[in-house]
Amino acid sequence: MYIYTVKAGDSLNEISRRFGIPISRIIADNALRYPNNLVVGQHLIIMSDTVRHVIKEGQTLYSLSLEFEVPLDELLAANPDVNPFSLQIGDVINIPLAEEVERRPAIINGYAYTNITDRALECALPFLTFLSPFSYSLTPDGELAAPPDERLIERAKESAVMPLMVVANISEGTFSTEVLSQILASEDARERLISSIMTELENKDYYGVNLDIEYISPDDKDAYNDFLRELSERLHNENYILITSVAPKYSADQQGILYESHDYKVQGEVADYVIIMTYEWGFTYSSPMSVQPIEEVRKVLEYAITEIPSEKIIMGMPNYGYNWNLPYTRGTAATSIGLSAALDTAIKHNSEILYDEKTQTPYYYYTENGTGHVVWFDDAKSIDAKLRLVDEFNLAGASYWTINRCFIPNWEIAANLFDIIKL
Repeated sequence: MYIYTVKAGDSLNEISRRFGIPISRIIADNALRYPNNLVVGQHLIIMSDTVRHVIKEGQTLYSLSLEFEVPLDELLAANPDVNPFSLQIGDVINIPLAEEVERRPAIINGYAYTNITDRALECALPFLTFLSPFSYSLTPDGELAAPPDERLIERAKESAVMPLMVVANISEGTFSTEVLSQILASEDARERLISSIMTELENKDYYGVNLDIEYISPDDKDAYNDFLRELSERLHNENYILITSVAPKYSADQQGILYESHDYKVQGEVADYVIIMTYEWGFTYSSPMSVQPIEEVRKVLEYAITEIPSEKIIMGMPNYGYNWNLPYTRGTAATSIGLSAALDTAIKHNSEILYDEKTQTPYYYYTENGTGHVVWFDDAKSIDAKLRLVDEFNLAGASYWTINRCFIPNWEIAANLFDIIKL
């Protein structure tokens, strides 16, 4: 697989001829809704590892290395019988487009709201290990309120995907510090919650439970750790798994209600896997920036592997971007945008897609009805760069928030890099 950057004057016809890939395949692999309209900076997946290129007038191996973004030494190694100083028009050159990737086993989790369309499910299910319907919510006395998850459980099992029961401390539509505190303070409520979880796991044939517990009071840190230990023991006695979700931390003593009570060391000991929510640096009320800057993710993982066995860590991946009005005014809200919609908007306004090398994230500007906009999102190139962290840090895999919007390159790239673990 090769990721090609569209340049001025490119068309699908030209790209198809250059790489020897049918136009229909390029359209399908990239889910191009407007194949006749490409924009400069757009990244396209090319499902080929080698191109047989016929030398034209004026071309050299050096010029080809620049054109195809292949190091000259790799080009020379791929053509051992070619004398680079005596190339002739019509000579055939083998151009390696991508390094060979040794596909390693990896877990891929996908969170889904229960209103997900059949199309979006069909888009993601072949590439998932776990499907996590979002979510069960809590009452102060430890009762569970179930989502309408039956359709998702059924579809998961039909696709050899393991459904996970997601429990979140959500009350009246938002994460609640107070509801969790009341449960942790009551022995009866804790037992009621654990018993309810065990009953739901058995009745719905879930594979295990994912606790997405956020905004935990610092005063409840020890009580939450004790609850995790008790729940883990009960789950493991019945052959269920426990996955926890934690905020992205740089250090054990990081301040803030999002971070303080997520004890990486304890969760790494009691949970089977820990999902680190490595996204939302750029968020609804932030200034315009990358949702998932790679250098920040790397810092989080460098700390995380000192507390959690790396093979238990599942790295979070955002399946969305944000659109900010310009000039940006502090306190104004950005609009969430799907990755396909972000590309469509760039095409609609013929906006050149720029790429921030530091964060490994694409972005672009446009103006509509007199208002300026900037969109930060993810595309094939940035997804590939960030998923490679799974191998770099020897992680268990990746988890997408959420799969409700279909973006084909997510799954093409994951399948290229990993042997995705299935049921």
